[in-house]
Amino acid sequence: MSGDGVDTSKRRFLTAAATVVGGIGAVYTAVPFLASWMPSERAKAAGAPVEADISKLETGQMIRVQWRGKPVWVLKRSEEMMAALPTLNPRLRDPESLEPQQPEYAQNEWRSIKPKILVAVGICTHLGCSPSFVPEATPQPYDPEWKGGFFCPCHGSRFDLAGRVFKGVPAPLNLEVPPYKYISNTLILVGDDTGAA
Repeated sequence: MSGDGVDTSKRRFLTAAATVVGGIGAVYTAVPFLASWMPSERAKAAGAPVEADISKLETGQMIRVQWRGKPVWVLKRSEEMMAALPTLNPRLRDPESLEPQQPEYAQNEWRSIKPKILVAVGICTHLGCSPSFVPEATPQPYDPEWKGGFFCPCHGSRFDLAGRVFKGVPAPLNLEVPPYKYISNTLILVGDDTGAA
């Protein structure tokens, strides 16, 4: 059998045309498929930094903002609250905040950029419950020497007003301090610490 009488130029043309059409089809199929891997606008918004306005936050008060689906607490501590923090060190599991539960700029005795303002994720490091805010320095059923802090009623974990965990409770770590920075004296950006000192 020979190739006499066969028009190979038509065969090449049809092969090239089929390749081009197939390539275009592959691109049209791949673009939506790859786009489905990208986060949606809703997902981007959920993970975006959030602002916390502390202009009306009074001493001893705490506000909550939502960041990445987590509650973030912003507490304005009083002088008395701050004075009690170092007295609790012997009772705490990680008083120096050596575990990486906070950005470097918050690895201090207050676990914050400004001593009076605590910013912490309000989720217990044991099983993810949200502890209660118990600021009063009065004896509690779970701690007769209570000096104010956060108590998780689920399993009894306790944290001081810097989010540091007590010894002998189920929670293994201090509360997480998220990345954050001050946009102004009264506005905090939670979730972004670019350029923070």
